[in-house]
Amino acid sequence: MTPRSAVILFKDEPAGTLVETANGGSRFVYDSSWRDGDVACCLPALRREHEWAVGLHPFFQHIGSEGWLREQKARAAHVVEDDDLGLLLRYGADCIGAVSVRPLDDAAPLPEITEATVNPGRTVSGVQRKLLVSRDADRGFVPAAATGPAPYIAKFNSERIDSLVRNEALSLRWTAAVLGKAEVTEFTSARIADLGEIALVVTRFDRTPEGGKLRLEDCAQILRKPRGQDYAGKYDAAYEDVAAVVSQYSSRPQIDLARLFRRLLAFVLIGNCDAHLKNFSLLETPDGLRLSPAYDVVNTALYDGFDQLLALSIGGRRLQLEAADQALFRAFGKEIGLPDRVVDQAFKDMKRGVERAASVIRPPDAEPEDGFTHRFKEIVDRSCLRLLP
Repeated sequence: MTPRSAVILFKDEPAGTLVETANGGSRFVYDSSWRDGDVACCLPALRREHEWAVGLHPFFQHIGSEGWLREQKARAAHVVEDDDLGLLLRYGADCIGAVSVRPLDDAAPLPEITEATVNPGRTVSGVQRKLLVSRDADRGFVPAAATGPAPYIAKFNSERIDSLVRNEALSLRWTAAVLGKAEVTEFTSARIADLGEIALVVTRFDRTPEGGKLRLEDCAQILRKPRGQDYAGKYDAAYEDVAAVVSQYSSRPQIDLARLFRRLLAFVLIGNCDAHLKNFSLLETPDGLRLSPAYDVVNTALYDGFDQLLALSIGGRRLQLEAADQALFRAFGKEIGLPDRVVDQAFKDMKRGVERAASVIRPPDAEPEDGFTHRFKEIVDRSCLRLLP
């Protein structure tokens, strides 16, 4: 079988070529004329070639869809589901961030994909059911077409959990109230035309208001973590590794390390046990790469049967949520280089933030004691006793 190749674009400008190697790996090669810097933290342009021994390079692997959307895309394009490059060749024209993938100009044309609910020519990562959407003057939010703007991501309930949209909306509202609105992605809830389902609609921060592409890389990409079976690669790390990425690549490392510290406190307070590597990203700003706003925030502790282990290790151990206390985070703050005064101030500010956010999770008068908001609040209250005594 002839190895396949793809053109890699950065902000729609050709930057290099991605090729399959004869031994089953892949190689990214910068074009000889490329002089516009790195297309990714893990692909420095000072090295003109970057080879990966087995499968697709993790940077490109993590661009692809996961879970439900990957299944739908593979079916619509008649591509084998585990064919990472094959899916990117069909759907990589518009990806999250500034990098996109297209077939070589001399490649044989591929059959057109017409199913709107798989976003022809576009891809978005993550396991949850989701689609890229745009606004229609008459119908509100609609699945994004193959061309034109796609400034929003719509996230849906799963077949197994019918409260995911409600959960994430409440989790984001609470986190914004605690940390500040600018620390959390913009969102709303809306019905998506053509699907007839309510979704959490998130505004993409990797696009400018004019539709320009901004560089956005998650920590699984930056650390070059292979996807792994069942997408487990994004759990193969520690929160100290995330801090090391921020320290190395952020243009304001001390500020962003303090933001990361507070964000992790908020995640533990709200019972978000699924804060893995793909949930922490660096975003292009006028000042350089900075820690992006928080996204994919869900109170996973609310659901029976879900793992209550924190997604990544901390302090050298994988810990249960109930074991994450103030002493642990004080040691973590010291380990990542935060001064004691910064850690002390973070805990003081978190206390004030939790008080400010109390009304967000106050249960309705008519809700039974075992209702959604009651259970949500109980998790936060228990976490506050451990972290903010």
